[in-house]
Amino acid sequence: MTAPPGPLGPPPTIRVLVVDDDASVGRILGATLRQEGFPAEVVRSGAEALIRLDQAAFDVVITDLRMPEMDGLALLAEVQRRWPDLPVVVITAHGSVPVAVEAMRAGAADFLTKPFEREEVAFVLGKALAREPRPDEACLPLGGLPPAGPAGARSRIEELLLGDSPSLRACRDLLAKAARTDATVLLRGESGTGKDVAARALHEASARAAGPFVKVHCGALPDALLESELFGHEKGAFTGAVGRKPGRVELAAGGTLFLDEIGDVTPLVQVKLLELLQDRAFFRVGGTSRVAAEVRIVAATHRDLEAMVADGSFREDLYYRLAVVPVILPPLRERAGDVERLADTLVARIGAASSRPGARLTPAARARLGRESWPGNVRQLSNTIERLVVLGDHDLIEADDVERAIASSPTIRRPGGAIATSGPADAGGSGSSGSSGGAHGGDLEERRSEAERGAIAEALAKSRGNKALAARLLGVSRRTLYNKLDALGLS
Repeated sequence: MTAPPGPLGPPPTIRVLVVDDDASVGRILGATLRQEGFPAEVVRSGAEALIRLDQAAFDVVITDLRMPEMDGLALLAEVQRRWPDLPVVVITAHGSVPVAVEAMRAGAADFLTKPFEREEVAFVLGKALAREPRPDEACLPLGGLPPAGPAGARSRIEELLLGDSPSLRACRDLLAKAARTDATVLLRGESGTGKDVAARALHEASARAAGPFVKVHCGALPDALLESELFGHEKGAFTGAVGRKPGRVELAAGGTLFLDEIGDVTPLVQVKLLELLQDRAFFRVGGTSRVAAEVRIVAATHRDLEAMVADGSFREDLYYRLAVVPVILPPLRERAGDVERLADTLVARIGAASSRPGARLTPAARARLGRESWPGNVRQLSNTIERLVVLGDHDLIEADDVERAIASSPTIRRPGGAIATSGPADAGGSGSSGSSGGAHGGDLEERRSEAERGAIAEALAKSRGNKALAARLLGVSRRTLYNKLDALGLS
């Protein structure tokens, strides 16, 4: 059995920074990455890595954990503080997996175990790059956990899920009750409503708060890779499996496993998940021994699982195992009054993270945000505010600034997750005589491409070539941006 390819091919413009005090390891890893199509630069210390990150834009950092002076965990913490959207992959020696687990708990995107094979390097790097930006996490406050118990659970959930609307209060009440137990929770709601935030709030308000919170995006990987990602594999399970590697279920032991987009899993993986939920145990890929799963399961989806059960694409027994405590996250348009409070919180958090601590909304700007329907929910609101803060010429954000940001948004996320392009390509249709082009500059598709090219070029200029930031400013994932760069000849 050969190792499946990684989830994301290497766009030619991706830059990787490798950090390893062992010159031979750095040289080999750098050469491996370049052979796979990833331009890579190698440095030999955490301090040197921070200097290079200040000087140039990189898309991912791969760092050894054990280094003198500044080790990998210290470098990870500093990268998260200064470049919170930059994914970090850590390298650890075989037999030091607990240290890698600690790094994952601290926010590392993934880890590699020495000695590593080319296929594993490409796969892990592809996963790190394919991660969606999470601007909705900007509403997560910093600070410690509240006291344990029902009052503490409710307090923590209120901290993380901001708002006073009746629909959100009902949602928080249900989460607070679920946090007192280990029951499986199924989070439902449109894209961008904050299911990730709700899952983290549930974890941090529970008795498992001191344990890890591990997320798996179930729709991002094909069957074989998802099974290995969840359950791990034994040495020799497939080409490139040079040693035993724990899966996310093992990494989440003592904590919470968050299965995002559970509605996207295939029937084969549904069977494996059903066994996990029923037996609280699993087999590694290529293994013959059952491994106990001491983990709490939280799942999320924007899909209509009941309809999928009815048409046979989702197992009914798995649905009932997942929906022990079903929680529906309300869309922002049903949370009257919450937008303005969220907006103020997001401006403060994004301003602090973007070296614009004085950023604030005028009352008129806040009211204008409150009148918008926000089909992309909190994610769209956060993305709009980030553009206002990062691209604004002044700290005070006026209503006209908000109007322009909404009108010029290159993408609008519709209910259900669809993305529709807006802007110049959609203008001018009402006065046309039915011709597809004429004297005004080509057909609709050409004008759409011109608008996209202009929006992307502007975002790259504003972000000084940092594609992670450019993608966030455009409201799309890195993967979508790379595809657009390639399609428009901008890569």
